[in-house]
Amino acid sequence: MAGTLGALQGASQGALHRIEIESPIGPIEIVGDGAAITELTIARGGVTRRASLGSHPDPVLERAAEQLGEYFAGTRIEFDLPLAPAGNEFQRRVWDRISAIPHGTAVTYSRVGADLGYPREASRAIGTATGANPITIVIPCHRVLAADGRITGYSGGEGIPTKQWLLDLEGIPYR
Repeated sequence: MAGTLGALQGASQGALHRIEIESPIGPIEIVGDGAAITELTIARGGVTRRASLGSHPDPVLERAAEQLGEYFAGTRIEFDLPLAPAGNEFQRRVWDRISAIPHGTAVTYSRVGADLGYPREASRAIGTATGANPITIVIPCHRVLAADGRITGYSGGEGIPTKQWLLDLEGIPYR
């Protein structure tokens, strides 16, 4: 499973490489440092965030592109990629927990918090950390829903419609 305990390596220190791939939900930008993926974002309005880096593929980025293609084709349910998202300790704990949500299932923000030892009142902070996830899809923040099963937001691509598409791809019900 992508990003599970120990696989989240921490913030990148090296030069960044970038590729952009087409997907059923729009352009996806994959950024890495040569050793790990540091960002994976879905373009909003067709615009990617790091286009100024140009296109500099490397083996890790190419492996990510291949695995994403398999995911969208329905032949991959787990990612096997080195990850190095930049974030604070709280965010990284949340992202690590989210990485453990199995394909085809969803959990609530409060469940993520409870699993990490936080009270139900921490759900908003869990949601904020979830929304700051820099490696979408691979760290599957789309699998986190409100307590009543609603989609309350999504920072990737075109927002809620993109999250709905990903949930539909995995057969995850939502309201």
